[in-house]
Amino acid sequence: MLSLSLKKSRKHSRYQRAANIGHPAFTIKFSDMSGYNLPATMKAMILKKPGCPLQPVSVPLPVPAAEQVLVKVSACGVCRTDLHILDGDLPPVMLPLIPGHEIIGEVVGTGKKVTTLKCGDKIGIPWLAHTCGKCRYCVRGQENLCDHAIFTGYTVNGGYAEYTLAWASHCITLPDIFASKAYAPLLCAGLIGFRSWRLIQTYAENIGIYGFGAAAHIITQIARYQDKSVYAFTKPGDNASKEFALKMGATWSGDSSGAPPVKLDAAIIFAPDGSLVVNALSNLDKGGRVICGGIHMTDIPYFPYQILWQERSISSVANLTREDARLFFDIADQVPVTTSVTYFPLHQANEALTALREGKLTGAAVLLP
Repeated sequence: MLSLSLKKSRKHSRYQRAANIGHPAFTIKFSDMSGYNLPATMKAMILKKPGCPLQPVSVPLPVPAAEQVLVKVSACGVCRTDLHILDGDLPPVMLPLIPGHEIIGEVVGTGKKVTTLKCGDKIGIPWLAHTCGKCRYCVRGQENLCDHAIFTGYTVNGGYAEYTLAWASHCITLPDIFASKAYAPLLCAGLIGFRSWRLIQTYAENIGIYGFGAAAHIITQIARYQDKSVYAFTKPGDNASKEFALKMGATWSGDSSGAPPVKLDAAIIFAPDGSLVVNALSNLDKGGRVICGGIHMTDIPYFPYQILWQERSISSVANLTREDARLFFDIADQVPVTTSVTYFPLHQANEALTALREGKLTGAAVLLP
């Protein structure tokens, strides 16, 4: 549920090679293994071609570059962005590919330049794997728009595996309360939901959420904590999602084709259906804002200027920043946020993705190696 920039650069290519599994560049030794008995190979689920199921494989254990860490994956959430990658909605950048970017794990090896993390640390690995720190976007505090950004589970291998690599600078040190497998969805559904939340006006009281899944059920808890009212919109006839929304604290739930009992101050769209932008605009009060929280969406159909007039606006959300993560985990701890998850063993990743595609999940799916 994120957006990205894929501008090519020599630096990007170098980083991508360094994070590839089984690459000849993996000749360096760990600076810190702290007695871990690491295997020579690991199990993973690999995408070889868009439109095809993931395949279970055994591959060489990756070795961290100087600024990376090796992480033993405890859990990896299944995100709708993974579906867009598998389906080819997002152009393939690296194949074969290990998907997955909602990762919780333990550091079991560090590169020779890593000083901020050590073996045994419990960390989260989000979608934003690395940024250059030098382009105009990074310099002005918009690292989510970095020209040379690298993305976990898309331009480098991710967490549908027993182990993965990550840049130490972009890992998230998790509070103890969120270091368990149930909270893997916070690493994307939570973070991108929170970035979407930050884009709505602070004075907004009545918030519409279109598509009530992983991100929505997390953000609804924050909304209630801040005394906001959430109006949840689901697919027509999806009574299970309506009930789930009310259980998580929504004030009202109804069909996405309908209207709520009040005008909305803002709306966040997590579902990848462009027609919902028009629906949301039609339900906005004057000065209201529609936030599109997805990395991919079907085309937005024609709509009359009249429903945009009176200073209504539409905005997209692209990726996340490390500051988003810091602020999100601070408030998530205060709420405290809980998650509704369904666990699948790693080898059933295809089944988990099918359940997400078919709307059979309540909350999120999490893979366990």
